Amino acid sequence: MTNEPITIFEESKRVNQHNSEYWSARALGNILGYSEYRHFLPVIEKAKESCINSKQPVNEHFEEYLEMIKLGHGAERPISDIKLSRYACYLIMQNADPSKEVVALGQTYFAIQTRRQEIRDQTIEDNKRMFLREEVTAHNKHLAEAASMAGVRNYGIFTNYGYMGLYGGRSMVEIHQKKGLKKSQKILDFMGSEELAANLFRATQTDAKLRRDQVKNEAVANHTHQEVGREVRDTIRKLGGTMPENLPTPDAITQAKKRIKNIEKVMLKNNVSK
Repeated sequence: MTNEPITIFEESKRVNQHNSEYWSARALGNILGYSEYRHFLPVIEKAKESCINSKQPVNEHFEEYLEMIKLGHGAERPISDIKLSRYACYLIMQNADPSKEVVALGQTYFAIQTRRQEIRDQTIEDNKRMFLREEVTAHNKHLAEAASMAGVRNYGIFTNYGYMGLYGGRSMVEIHQKKGLKKSQKILDFMGSEELAANLFRATQTDAKLRRDQVKNEAVANHTHQEVGREVRDTIRKLGGTMPENLPTPDAITQAKKRIKNIEKVMLKNNVSK
């Protein structure tokens, strides 16, 4: 068998209204040579189990829906189908009949595509982290200035109040320990984009409030920083977000910078070779 099925996998891909790609479970079952959709359903169920075991949200990768199909004389009737993400297709290939050559080709196709997407997602996250880390550094300077004008003499204690507000009473030391960091490592350098964004909001809003309220007392400034942190935390809770202390700790921001530089080198090399 040639690599023609790989082309079929690519051509059978669909795009939803959000410009996200997916595959129809019924169409994929046909490509894999299952005579009836009901014979393909056990494979999908095994793939769902694999999804759960990998701690991925099943509903994001296997979305059930009804599709209208045309019958004779212009009539239509609904049939059940499942929108499969690329990752869902990858899991299906791992649980499908390995004796089918088309399954082996599908395993290669979706493994490569899944890895490419992982790299793209990682690159996006790395760029967001780098941008937000620089923004936090810049706005922390403005916050330090506002704190000084408000009468803050111990900036370390002032900073700790802000963290305690945002992290549900946890101090900088406790956050540092929870992330498993060494003494020389900075908390902000081991935050993902979501956590950095929350801390950026805390810093900018505390800065603005100290200046707007014309705070001139260190105790009031500390309390203000903690209250702003609590408000940001409450907003995250109301939106159904993950509390900052429960977000995953990524590798160091320096590693993100290295990955970006490596990608830039590859891109530059490819452009030069052309």
